[in-house]
Amino acid sequence: MNGVGFFTAIIVGILAGWIAEKVMSRDHGLIKNLIVGLVGALLGAFLAGMFNIQFAGFLGSLVVSSIGAVVFLFLLGLVRR
Repeated sequence: MNGVGFFTAIIVGILAGWIAEKVMSRDHGLIKNLIVGLVGALLGAFLAGMFNIQFAGFLGSLVVSSIGAVVFLFLLGLVRR
């Protein structure tokens, strides 16, 4: 996550996990939202780098992390079937 500190990264992770939870119609707790959001941030940053998309700051990190978290939950749903 570009341009955010440690505590802001945690907040972005929780929010991204929560957004992905709502988009994918799942029901998680706070800790799972944080984990999904942080994994989503890594996946989103990887995908953004692959497509040469630049992002920075709180809002950019939140958008990229949320997209990554939705992709992560989608892939997780495919594996669990």
